[in-house]
Amino acid sequence: MQNKKLSAVEAITNTVSGLVISFIIQIIIYPFLDIEVTLDQNLFITFVFFVASFVRGYVVRRFFNRLKEKREDAE
Repeated sequence: MQNKKLSAVEAITNTVSGLVISFIIQIIIYPFLDIEVTLDQNLFITFVFFVASFVRGYVVRRFFNRLKEKREDAE
C-alpha cells in the first residue's frame, strides 16, 4: 500500500519526465504541422498538460490503492 505522499512523489516524477519529453516533441512537431507558437506559448501549453497529467496520475494511483484496501478488508 502506498501512502498519499509517496503517490504524489511517484506522480510528480512520472509527470516531470513526461513534461520534458512533451516539450521536446512539441518543438519538433509544431513546425512540421505549420503551427507557429512562441517559446512562452509552448511552455504554457506544456505546463497545462503537466498539471492535468499530475492530477490524473495521482487520482488513478489513489483510486487503485483504495480498491486494493477494500479488497484486503473484504478478505
